[in-house]
Amino acid sequence: MVIAASDANRLRHLMHDVTPFERDAMLTSLRNGGEVDVLVVGGGITGCGVALDAATRGLRTALVERDDFAAGTSSKSSKLVHGGLRYLQQGDIRLVYEALRERFRLRRNAPHLVQILPFMIPILTKDSVVSRKVARALGMAMWMYDLTGGFRIGKFHKRLSADEAFAHMPTTRRDRLRSAYLYFDATADDARLTLALAQTAAANGATVVNDCEVIGFGEDAGHVRVRDRLTGDEIVVRARVVVNAAGVWTDEIRSLHEGAHPGTLRPAKGVHVTVPWDRVRNDIAVVIPVPGDKRTLFVVPWGRLADGTFRHSYVGTTDTDYTGPLDDPQCTAEDVDYVLRALNAALDRAITEPLTPGDVTASWAGLRPLVAAAESERTADLSRRHVVTTSADGVVRVTGGKLTTYREMADDTVDVVMKRLGRKGRSRTKSMRLVGATKLPAEGVADEGPGHLLGRYGARANDVERLVDDDPSLGGPLVDGLPYLRAEAVYAVRHEMATSLVDVVTRRTRAHLVDREATRRAARDIAELLAPVAGWDESAVTRQVDAYEALCEQEERANRTAEVLPG
Repeated sequence: MVIAASDANRLRHLMHDVTPFERDAMLTSLRNGGEVDVLVVGGGITGCGVALDAATRGLRTALVERDDFAAGTSSKSSKLVHGGLRYLQQGDIRLVYEALRERFRLRRNAPHLVQILPFMIPILTKDSVVSRKVARALGMAMWMYDLTGGFRIGKFHKRLSADEAFAHMPTTRRDRLRSAYLYFDATADDARLTLALAQTAAANGATVVNDCEVIGFGEDAGHVRVRDRLTGDEIVVRARVVVNAAGVWTDEIRSLHEGAHPGTLRPAKGVHVTVPWDRVRNDIAVVIPVPGDKRTLFVVPWGRLADGTFRHSYVGTTDTDYTGPLDDPQCTAEDVDYVLRALNAALDRAITEPLTPGDVTASWAGLRPLVAAAESERTADLSRRHVVTTSADGVVRVTGGKLTTYREMADDTVDVVMKRLGRKGRSRTKSMRLVGATKLPAEGVADEGPGHLLGRYGARANDVERLVDDDPSLGGPLVDGLPYLRAEAVYAVRHEMATSLVDVVTRRTRAHLVDREATRRAARDIAELLAPVAGWDESAVTRQVDAYEALCEQEERANRTAEVLPG
């Protein structure tokens, strides 16, 4: 029997010993593994998607991330996997179709992480998201949304009466409600989705390493100098093709191998704030208008409890030009005021007191890597489409896009890589289930009680539970009042490549994004829990706690300070 060259490459790839998802083992592979076919720079959702696509096409693949997987935009999104109804209203039917198709694939490939979420658009007598006149047109748009992709998940929009709408958010002004539209999208833990991609890429032979920073290129772009940020050691990685998937830092990587170049990106800042759920009491996501602006915000319930209520709701997102430092953009007092004004305008003061900045339990801000366009355009109007280009020295660059369409972005990028390598082979990720993929019960899982780990770990929940079986003390809460177990922090360091306290509380769990102050109070206890697992001595524990304390102080200071932009 004659085996085709592409199949032979695939067989050779599968015969490689898979490196354990452990940082030291990955570093050894990166240092001693020889030349790779493709080196991906950037461990956000796009970069991890590229690494998975490349590895499953039989390419020797490596990925380096300066910070942690999903440390940038990919952990600071609205945590939605959606088609984007407003893009349909803007006439970008193709983008919506592609996004809804990818939503369906994600629901199939990672059902434990991507779950259906109903959305409601209230029709109000005054200051509505849509006017009564536009409401009929919106109904047509809803049908198009369903036909474009809603049918794939078996959910179709419906019109709600005022009473039905009020039942979904009983803190809103009933006297202003005329009716509402209910439609369906999906939600996902963005950081854990990105991590699952990295793990799946590694399970298919890719070498993926966090805390590894690209510091320069050799005489040609195929020799990449990388520094281990934990030890300071330098490694030269030889790659036949380099992919720049660094998101908002794309131009910084370009400057290392191209020197001066025109900026390709126009970052847009999106912020979210977390508030106690009992002040809002929405049992589904609700779209609310921003008074005096033409924008809308989502109010999303978070942390469902066994009785059907929730712990928190988060509200966002904004979409504004950003000209500050790319590292750690902050949610300012101006941002908090903008979001709370919109939320308070949607609430009935006779039912619930207006929320103040003191009610905000956490906040986060992320930067969208939008492809630059005319200066006169608002960032809200810029396309969310992605672009794949190749520089004069052969570096493949992928920019733009959105979380929902990461797989398609990766597919297009690796197609370009394959052409440069003179190889053939189509993407294998359309139906590839991610690590941990397992179906949840039809009613979903609560954020507490039996089975609560399924929604974060899927089929690997048993691995976390075994830690508790071995040491029952690990079954206690990581942070008082939040659902995360102490075992999850230990598991994050042992098996999920978390290297810091910040990694554990901001991305492996989302404690910091839910309740910053409660997490802050628990920080030293968490660091001491992790010390024997991570190899931290007493001084290292103090450094970990100090680093997290500095993050909290930076966010709190920003929350009290208005952002002043040039001009």
